Amino acid sequence: MAFQRACATSEVREDQATAVTLDGIDVAVAKDGEDFYAVQDLCSHAHVALSEGEVADCAIECWLHGSTFDLRTGKPMALPASEPVATFAVEVRGDDVFVDVATPLNGVTPA
Repeated sequence: MAFQRACATSEVREDQATAVTLDGIDVAVAKDGEDFYAVQDLCSHAHVALSEGEVADCAIECWLHGSTFDLRTGKPMALPASEPVATFAVEVRGDDVFVDVATPLNGVTPA
């Protein structure tokens, strides 16, 4: 695994993801409680930034059409999206969040 520093833990709010770009892949880093998650920052339905939507109950919402995606699996939880988004491994080291975009956890190739 090739983890890269994505952001500081303090940069990630409870209700909204933080957008970063790692190796040319736009990533949304989100948190639910004490757990951090990383998904491709691109809705599989409308190709808009998921980081601009709300985060709640371990899901991230696409602000444009209301689709939500499970932060753990990338699977859509609400229509109109029907395809998952890529999810990535996350490590918290001290006050920093590191993400590995080399191999998506759920096998979805980033668009």
